[in-house]
Amino acid sequence: MNSPTNKTKFINIKVLDQDQPCEASTLHQSELPYVHYPKPLTFRREECACNPVRYFAILSMQRSGSGWFETLLNSHMNVTSNGEIFSVRDRRLNITSILKTMDRVYNLDWFTSASKNECSAAVGFKWMLNQGVMEHHEEIEKYFKEKGVAAIFLFRRNLLRRMISVLANSYDKDAKLLNGTHKSHVHSPLEAKILAKYKPKINATLLIPELKQADETSAKAIKYFNTTHHIVLYYEDVINNRTKLRDLQEFLRLPYRELKSRQVKIHTAPLSNQVDNWEDVQKALSGTSYETYLHADY
Repeated sequence: MNSPTNKTKFINIKVLDQDQPCEASTLHQSELPYVHYPKPLTFRREECACNPVRYFAILSMQRSGSGWFETLLNSHMNVTSNGEIFSVRDRRLNITSILKTMDRVYNLDWFTSASKNECSAAVGFKWMLNQGVMEHHEEIEKYFKEKGVAAIFLFRRNLLRRMISVLANSYDKDAKLLNGTHKSHVHSPLEAKILAKYKPKINATLLIPELKQADETSAKAIKYFNTTHHIVLYYEDVINNRTKLRDLQEFLRLPYRELKSRQVKIHTAPLSNQVDNWEDVQKALSGTSYETYLHADY
């Protein structure tokens, strides 16, 4: 029995959705800002109308494992993550278009191949930091707080590996190594092997400034949204410690599921075998705060 001085509060709520009464449910008071009962304009949630939905946004940078991470999330039967919706420039022209787009997503009126529609328990999308989120961070932070959107930060610890992946992916956009088709992510070891053959040449002069810029950008993003409901994850940690996926599901208050992805990792060889001018890279990073990147492997 709770002590009379215990300040923990649970609130009974009764929700009407599309004129259908929902049975009363009990929620911890601290959970209320993050629980929603959307009323889509494009379909009826039917028997799932009374199932609460949580909102999230995956904030990341290109080639940080966010595509793989999102396929893991979407393997959950109750999660809808709608991809990189702000890669389309018109959707991020100004803060008005950004907010309107998010409203559609969180009202369940945004349809992709990942959509679970009626019975989504968590809905969101993937947002790269260079797609308007940093420029409009004040308005977006306010929106996240008002709407109860959970920010999921996903970054890479080894920014050198990320740089190699960025350069290789950029090369393949023109070279189209897989039978004349560009693929940012692959689903077979053979495709991964073909793409991994390319070894980019890194500009050693610009290496440290570019690593520093990426480091500062991720730190700035966390600072901008530090007062929102958020979790910070790193790609390497998720790979090496699958309890991180359990932590994520607990963060979103989802029923636990074993999450799976069909994506195959492209770059698995030691770093020294992935760069054309490895000696230049070693010389540039040796003795600096980024030297650990040379030795960190999976």
